Amino acid sequence: MVAAAIKQAAAGPRIPCATYRLQFNRDFTFRDAQDLVPYLDDLGISDVYASPIFKPRSNSSHGYDICDHSQFNPAVGSMEEFESFSAVLHGREMGLLLDVVPNHMGIGDCSNVWWMDVLENGPSSSFASYFDIDWHPVRPELQNKVLLPILGDQYGKELSRGAFRLTYEDGAFFVRYYDIRLPVAPRSYRSILGHQLPTLAQALGESHEHVRELRSILTALSYLPLQTERDPEKIAERNREKELIKRRIANLHSNSAYVRAAVDMAVQAFNGTPRDPRSFDLLHDLLEAQAYRPAFWRVAVEEINYRRFFDVNELAAIRVELPQVFESTHELAFRLLEEGKVTGLRIDHPDGLRSPHDYFRLLQENFLLRRVRIQLGPTASQVDMGEAISRWFIEQSSRAQSNSPFWPLYVVAEKILCEKEALPSDWMLHGNTGYDFLNAVNDLFVDGSNCGAFDKIYGRFIGSEAVFSNLVNSTKKMIMLVSLVGEINALGHQLERVAEKNRLYRDFTLNSLVFAIREVIAALPVYRTYISGTNSVGQQDQSQIETAVAEAKKRNPRTATPIFDFIQDTLLLRNIGDFAEEDRGALVDLVMKFQQVTGPIMAKGVEDTAFYVYNRLVSLNEVGGHPERFGGSVSVFHHENTKRQRDWPHSLLATSTHDTKRSEDVRSRLNVLSEIPKEWGAALTRWSRLNGSKKTTVDGELAPDRNDEYLLYQTLLGTWPDGTPTAEEFTRYRERIVEYMQKATKEAKVHTSWVNPNDQYDKAVQDFVRSVLPDDRDDPFVGDLLALHRRVAFHGRFNALSQVLLKLTAPGVPDFYQGTELWDYSLVDPDNRRPVDYQLRRPLLAELKNHVARHEHELTALARELLDDAPDGRIKMYLIYRTLNFRRTHRQLFDTGGYLPLQAKGEKQDHVCAFGRTKGSKEILVVVPRLTVGLVGGIEQPPVGLEVWNDTRLVLRPEQRGQRFRNIFTGEVLSASEKEGIWVLPLAEACAHFPVALLELQPE
Repeated sequence: MVAAAIKQAAAGPRIPCATYRLQFNRDFTFRDAQDLVPYLDDLGISDVYASPIFKPRSNSSHGYDICDHSQFNPAVGSMEEFESFSAVLHGREMGLLLDVVPNHMGIGDCSNVWWMDVLENGPSSSFASYFDIDWHPVRPELQNKVLLPILGDQYGKELSRGAFRLTYEDGAFFVRYYDIRLPVAPRSYRSILGHQLPTLAQALGESHEHVRELRSILTALSYLPLQTERDPEKIAERNREKELIKRRIANLHSNSAYVRAAVDMAVQAFNGTPRDPRSFDLLHDLLEAQAYRPAFWRVAVEEINYRRFFDVNELAAIRVELPQVFESTHELAFRLLEEGKVTGLRIDHPDGLRSPHDYFRLLQENFLLRRVRIQLGPTASQVDMGEAISRWFIEQSSRAQSNSPFWPLYVVAEKILCEKEALPSDWMLHGNTGYDFLNAVNDLFVDGSNCGAFDKIYGRFIGSEAVFSNLVNSTKKMIMLVSLVGEINALGHQLERVAEKNRLYRDFTLNSLVFAIREVIAALPVYRTYISGTNSVGQQDQSQIETAVAEAKKRNPRTATPIFDFIQDTLLLRNIGDFAEEDRGALVDLVMKFQQVTGPIMAKGVEDTAFYVYNRLVSLNEVGGHPERFGGSVSVFHHENTKRQRDWPHSLLATSTHDTKRSEDVRSRLNVLSEIPKEWGAALTRWSRLNGSKKTTVDGELAPDRNDEYLLYQTLLGTWPDGTPTAEEFTRYRERIVEYMQKATKEAKVHTSWVNPNDQYDKAVQDFVRSVLPDDRDDPFVGDLLALHRRVAFHGRFNALSQVLLKLTAPGVPDFYQGTELWDYSLVDPDNRRPVDYQLRRPLLAELKNHVARHEHELTALARELLDDAPDGRIKMYLIYRTLNFRRTHRQLFDTGGYLPLQAKGEKQDHVCAFGRTKGSKEILVVVPRLTVGLVGGIEQPPVGLEVWNDTRLVLRPEQRGQRFRNIFTGEVLSASEKEGIWVLPLAEACAHFPVALLELQPE
C-alpha cells in the first residue's frame, strides 16, 4: 500500500512551460498579480514565478530579508488575497513558482522574534542554535555574546551623547538606539528594579505588599538559569519563569503608583545626563550584562561572530541543516505545496548552505512524505512511510548515474556555474535559474574576431593593460582584507586549531595559515566545492582545489610549499587519517565552513567589484559570465544545449533577471559594438575631447577617471530610449544614469565605495553625467552619440529577437523577467525594479491576438508591419506570444524532444544559428541571424530576403527531402529543395519577411 501511494504521489511533477517573474512589494500586491493573470495566460505563460512573499522586515523593497516564514508579507497581501490570486491561477491551469530563502533571515528590526529571543537570552535561547553564531570567538570579551555592529560611531561616544535609552514596556525592559529596540536580559532587571528599592521601602515600609512583591520578584530573577545555560530542561525553565516574572512586574507596575514612580526614577537614572560621562555608568554596566555587544558598524568586518549573507550585517545566516530550523522555515511553503497553491520552488543562494545536497533531499523527501500522508491518512505508520520513501529516493539517486532522475517536486536553484563547472548530478532538483544559458546565448552575438582590437581600444583609452584574471585575484583579496576579514580570521583560527591537533602540522603559524588560506580562496575558480566527508570528494571538487592551490603557489614563490600542501590535503580530507578519531569531525567542520565562506568572496569580489572595474565590453560582465572570453562559437552553443537536454532538460533559461547587471536588450545593443571596433574607438576619441572640460579635479586627478568615463559611454548607448523622449522623460532618464553611475563607481571601490564614500568624487561623477546630458538637444556630444546609438540600436534589436527565440526553443524552460516582453533597457537593481507599465502592454497584446485570430494563415503583412515599426517593441511581444502559444500546444516536443544542431552553407553561413527539435512525427526548425552588421554589409538593413542571405541555406537530413514547413510568424509554407545533391532550405525564403524563423513540419 505504501509503495503504491509513493508511486502515485511521485508521479507527474508539474514542469512549467514558461515562467514569468513578478517582483512583489508594497506597490505590486497579490491583487495586482491577480489582475495580471489573464494577460500572462494570453501571452503564453504557464507559471508565475514570484519573488519572496513571506514576511520581511518593515519597508523591505525586495523580500529577501524574511523575518517570519510563517506569515505572508502584509505589504503584499493577506492570506485571503493570496488564495484569491491562487484561485485565478488555478482556474487557468497556471502554476506558481515560489522563491524560497533558506540561507538567511532579516534581523534589522524587532519583527524577527527568533533573533530578539537570542538577544534577550543568549546561548540559552530556544533559537540560539537556529543562527550560525560563534559563541566562543577568539576575542574573550565576546564569549557567549553576539556582536551587533549597529552603531554610527564609537560605542563610548554614542553612550555619552545619550543615544542609548532604557525603556520600560509592559513588564519588560528594552534599550533603544534610535529606531533599534534591544531586549534586556531578565536577570539584569535586578539592577533596574533594585535601584530605587530602598527609597520605596522607606516610603511604604518593608511590610507593604508591593515592597514584598518587588523583593520576591528580585529573588525570582536571581534564580533564573544563566543565559549561558545549554541544558534543555534549564532552558525550558528559564523561558517559562521569565515570562511569569514579566507578568508579575506588569501587574505590580499597573497596581502601584509608587512602583511606577520608582521604575521611572530608575530608568531616568540609568539614562544618564548628556555631557556627564560618569552618569552613564549604570547603563554601561547594564549593557555589559547583555548577551550582545553593541559596536561601531565598522567593527563588523573584523570581529562579527555570526555568519551573514555576504557582508550584509542585517541578514544573519540560519542553520537550515537542523531539522527544527528546516521545519520552522518551510512549514508554510509545504502547506501551500500540499494545497496546490504553489507548484514549484526556486531556491535562493544554495551555496550558502552547509550541504546543498542534503537540503535538496530534505525538500523532496518532505514533499513526498506529505503527499503520501494525504493518500494514506493519519493512521498510517510514519515509520513505514519514512523507510519506504528513503528506499525510493535511493533507487532514484542511482538513476542519476545513467540519465536524468525523476523528482516529485519541481525545484530549481540559483546556482552560479563558472567556466567548465557542471551542476552537481546528485542534487535532487530540475536545474538552475539559467545564468549559464544567459551567458552562452549572449556569446553568440559577440564577434570574437575583434577581441584584439577591443583590447587595444580599451587599454589605450584607460591608459593601462587590464588582465581580468589578475584583477579577480586582487579584488577577492580586497574583499577578504576589508569586507570579510572577520570570516577569514575565524577560518584561520579554526585551521590553526586543526593543525595543533597533529605534530606534523603544529609548526604552521596563525599568520602564515591566514595568508595561505586567503591566497587559495583568491585563486579558487568556482564559488565553492561540495565536500561533506571522505566519501563525497568528487573529481570536480578535487580539480578545483588542486587548481586553486597550484595557482596560489605560482603567485607566491617565496612562500614555503608545505603550508599550501597542508591546506590542499586538508580541504580534500586526504590527511584525515593523520588525525585521531575524535579530531576528525573538526576537520570536516573546517572544510564545510571553508565552503560556506568562499561563495560570498567570489560574489563580492567578482560580481560586485571586478565587473564594475573591467569595462572592455560590459555586455560580457554578467552573473556567471567570463568577461575575459570575447564571444563564443555556434558549435559551443549547440554543445551546451545538447548537454542540458541530456542532463537538465527542465532547467530555467534566463536572459534577464532581478539580479542581472543589464537587461537582455541592453546587452543586445552593446554586443553590436563588438562588430564595429573602429567606429567605437573613433567615437571614444571624439567624445572624450568634447567632454574633457566637463570633468572636475579631485585629489589632483580628473574625475571621473577614464575607466568610469568609458563605462558611461557604453551605458548611454545601451540604455538610450527609443524615439524622442519628452523633457520630463529625458530628465528621468538622466537621473537614472546618475544613480547608476553612483552605484557602479561605489561597487568598483577604486575612488569611492559604500563603506568609505568619497563625496568629492561622487559629486564629480554626478556633475559630469548631468553636464554631458544637457537639456539642449543640439549639444554636439549628444548629437554624435545619437548617430552611433541609432546604428547600435538598429542591429541590437535583431540580436535581441534572435536571443529570445533561442531561449523560447532551446532545451529548458524559458523564463521572462517582468516587462521584458517589450523592449526593456534597464540596468542593475534598483533600476530593474521600476514599475512595469501593463496598461501599455495589455492592449498591445490584445491587438496582436485579435489580428492573429483573424489572419492566422496569412501573417506576412503583420510581420512586415512589425518589422518596419520595430522600435515600438511589438515585434518582440509578437515573437514571444506566437512562440509561447505554439510551445504550449506542443509541450512534449519541447519537454522531451530531441535537439539537432543544423549546419548552414553558403556565403553568410557564419551568420546563422539553427537547430531542430523533434518528437516522433513532430519537428520544428529554429533559425536566427547573428552578427548582423557583417551580415548586411554594415548598413541599416533588416536581415531579411535574398539581397541579404543570397545563396545561404540550411542543410537538411536526407529523409527530409521534399518536406514542407510552415513559418509560425508569417504563415508562409516553405518546401525543401535539392542543391548539389543535398536537401536544403534557403534562408532567403525562411527569413524572407521576418528576421527570425520558427518552422513547423507540415504533415504530408
